[in-house]
Amino acid sequence: MPRGKLETLRDCEDFVRGCLFMGTGGGGSVAWGMGMLKDALKDGLALEWVDVDDIPDDVWTVTPYGMGSIAPTSQEVLAEIERLGLVNKFGNRSMEEAVKELGTYLGQPIGCLVAAELGAGNTPASLVTGARLGIPVVDGDYAGRAIPDEMQGTPYLYGKHSWPFASVDRWGNVAIVKYTVNPHMLERIGKMLAVAAFVGTTMAATPLPATEMKEILVRDTLTRSFALGRAMRQAREKGGDPIEAALEVTGGWRLFEGVVSGKDWEDRGGYMFGTTHIQGSGAYEGQTLDVWFKNENHVSWLNGQPWVCSPDLITLAYQESGEGTTNTLIQEGDHVVAVGMKGLEAFRTEFGLNEAAGPRYFGFDIDYVPIEELMEGRV
Repeated sequence: MPRGKLETLRDCEDFVRGCLFMGTGGGGSVAWGMGMLKDALKDGLALEWVDVDDIPDDVWTVTPYGMGSIAPTSQEVLAEIERLGLVNKFGNRSMEEAVKELGTYLGQPIGCLVAAELGAGNTPASLVTGARLGIPVVDGDYAGRAIPDEMQGTPYLYGKHSWPFASVDRWGNVAIVKYTVNPHMLERIGKMLAVAAFVGTTMAATPLPATEMKEILVRDTLTRSFALGRAMRQAREKGGDPIEAALEVTGGWRLFEGVVSGKDWEDRGGYMFGTTHIQGSGAYEGQTLDVWFKNENHVSWLNGQPWVCSPDLITLAYQESGEGTTNTLIQEGDHVVAVGMKGLEAFRTEFGLNEAAGPRYFGFDIDYVPIEELMEGRV
């Protein structure tokens, strides 16, 4: 029996809204996620997810996801694509091909799909891929948010390798990487394939027996994302504050409010790096918040002093609508609210912070302080 199901366009919008909010600035675009969901609804597919305990222990599981920078595509890149005569062979369905290619390489059927992360693109894409291939998708993911690297996922944290993997891009190029010497090289090779494809690639990776998948899954996150998006919509419909509704569902904190005064960014090595600068308004008048991102938001400074950092979550949402956004789209003049949420406890170990998800992993000499300590005494 399905644990959750998207039956209408409004269901899909609620689901994507929740996934976007949890994506912390990355996780793929709303256009990609909603486009796949709309096509699936039109084709009469059952968009469902199941409780992980319904998956037999001997089933092999795979994680499909998009790989690459979230930066906008430049005119130079578009011109090079045209010069090479590249044609979009798969549209939004290259992820299906990646799963099939990996299954063929493994020589055994894939019986379950697991979302790599939460985000407006990658989570719906996994759900639709499962529906089109007739493979169940579990209620959970491997990060509890969107992440830029293999190292912020639970497979890395718990010593599970994600190779072999298949990469298929929209042009029809197929690569099977049977082994990498460590997860860092898997991330690097995957990103280089994405750079070579100009606009990213889709991957199928982390083949694990269900027994091992169940040990490291962040459970129930699809259901929570759906509930989050629905709660925000219902609050807005009733004239309430969707941000407050989001805080109630997530147990998060309102960190800051203000106007984006600038965004410095660069597209480098298959990632979008940058910093969003926000000038405070209302109760935060005269203050500043700077948020550094590597695809997703990871390090912040309040009035020039280190503040909330990964593995805790920092989401920027539009002040009026409460809708989250991605770092691709946020721009100068946007009125935003910064929301903080507690990240996975498992990443707060010395290894998790220094080797996977803390500010020093991202190159900043900052001591991590848990968000609940920073927010002590605040609503």
